[in-house]
Amino acid sequence: MEDYGVPGVVLMENAGRGVAEWLVDLGIEGPVTICAGKGNNGGDGFVMARHLQNRGERVRVLLFCDPQDLKGDAQINYRIIEAADTPLQVFGSELDIDQLDGELQRSAWIVDALLGTGTQGVIREPSVTVIDRINASTTKVLAVDLPSGMDCDTGRPLGSCVRADFTATFVARKLGFDAAGAELYTGEIRVIDIGVPRSMLED
Repeated sequence: MEDYGVPGVVLMENAGRGVAEWLVDLGIEGPVTICAGKGNNGGDGFVMARHLQNRGERVRVLLFCDPQDLKGDAQINYRIIEAADTPLQVFGSELDIDQLDGELQRSAWIVDALLGTGTQGVIREPSVTVIDRINASTTKVLAVDLPSGMDCDTGRPLGSCVRADFTATFVARKLGFDAAGAELYTGEIRVIDIGVPRSMLED
């Protein structure tokens, strides 16, 4: 974004669409539930929801923050799915665990778009509870960029950490993915091209 002038919203579009396409290739036989946080990881999830809905898939977004807290590219893509009447449930600071469990168990896939690579320190609520409920479900999980709660450099959990069946990561593998035990959280990994210029990757 800074060195090559690629707008962040373009990178987010490519990221979300790329993950949606991989999920379609993996096979969707039922509803997809996208668990989204307030950062760019959540924004990727909003893009995914739009593309899956465009393909005729049943998709629902669970947002674990106040929509007013969304900023930048994530806010742009939230407004798009809101205008498009994408099924959406906003969870407040007080989580309804029974409702959350019901949403997760009715799904064929859970998409983890809660926390991204900028996560630091110990994971806090409501993310802790959402991660624990995702892990307690029997539904297949696809993580966006990295499993929520993982330190991308060490591969270690920052407290609670999603145990994904698949991880769609962007641009390149994260350093932590090669750490011992990281595969217990990432599952199968695929690198998604989001349009970063080749000259930058070579550098």
